[in-house]
Amino acid sequence: MDLGLLNKTVLVSASSKGIGKAIAAAFVQEGANVVICSRSLSDIEKTASELMQYSKGKVLPLQCNVDSHEQILETVRITKEQFGSIDILVNNCGGPSAGFFEELSEEKWNGAYNQVLLSAKRFIEAVLPSMKENKWGRIINITSISVHQPIDNLILSNSFRAAVTGMSKTLSTQLARFNITVNNVAPGFTLTERITELAKNRASVAGKTIEEVIRDMTKEIPAGRMATTEEIAGAVLYFASNQAAYTTGNSLHIDGGLVKGLF
Repeated sequence: MDLGLLNKTVLVSASSKGIGKAIAAAFVQEGANVVICSRSLSDIEKTASELMQYSKGKVLPLQCNVDSHEQILETVRITKEQFGSIDILVNNCGGPSAGFFEELSEEKWNGAYNQVLLSAKRFIEAVLPSMKENKWGRIINITSISVHQPIDNLILSNSFRAAVTGMSKTLSTQLARFNITVNNVAPGFTLTERITELAKNRASVAGKTIEEVIRDMTKEIPAGRMATTEEIAGAVLYFASNQAAYTTGNSLHIDGGLVKGLF
C-alpha cells in the first residue's frame, strides 16, 4: 500500500532512541525526509548514521532540547531552510518523573509541564504557518495510555499527557478546514529504557526486583507481552498517511488490550 509519504518532510522530536527512533526509521523507510533531534548531539548523530542505512529518505540530525523554546524555533528554522516546509510533525518526549503526589516538588511539576505540554505547543505553533499555507499537514502527538487509564505512580504523565490530548482535540476542529489533521498515539507498556526506569521505581516501593516488577507489569496485559517500538511507529505512519486524511481528533492506544474502557 502506498502511504503517500515519499519525499514528505517529517520532524520527529526526541528521536535518538526508543519510540522516537523507531518512528523516524519507519518514515525513512517510506522515503520521507526526516529531521531527528535530541538534546545530545553525539546520540542523535549516531542515530542518524544508523538510519541512513535504509538509503531511501534523507536524514538530518539536529541538537534540540525540547525544554528550550529557542532550540525548538531553531530546529524548525533549519528544517525549513533545508527542505522548504514541514509536512508532518511528530511530538515526542521522554516521560516526566515517576512518583506519588506528596513526593513531587513544584519544580518537578513545572519541569513536566515544560517537557510534555509546552514543548508540543511550541512545535505546533512553529510549524502551523507553513502547513496552513500548503493546505496540508499532519500533527501526531505521542501520549500514553495514562490519558485513558491513569497509572498510579505517574501523576505528572497522567496530568500533562491528558492536557496534550485536550489541546489536540481542540486544534483538530480548528485546523480541519486547512486539511491539517491532529491525532494522538497512546502507547501502553513498550520495550524501551523508560520501562526499566518505571520498573525500578515500582521495585523500590514494593520491595521487589526489577525483573519481578516487569513480569508483574506484563501479566496485566491481555496480549501477554509488551509492545515493540516498531508497533508504535506503525500507528504513527497510519495517521501520517493519505489513508488517514479523514481521521482527526483521535487517540489510538497501542496497548495489547490493557485499557479496559470502552472509549
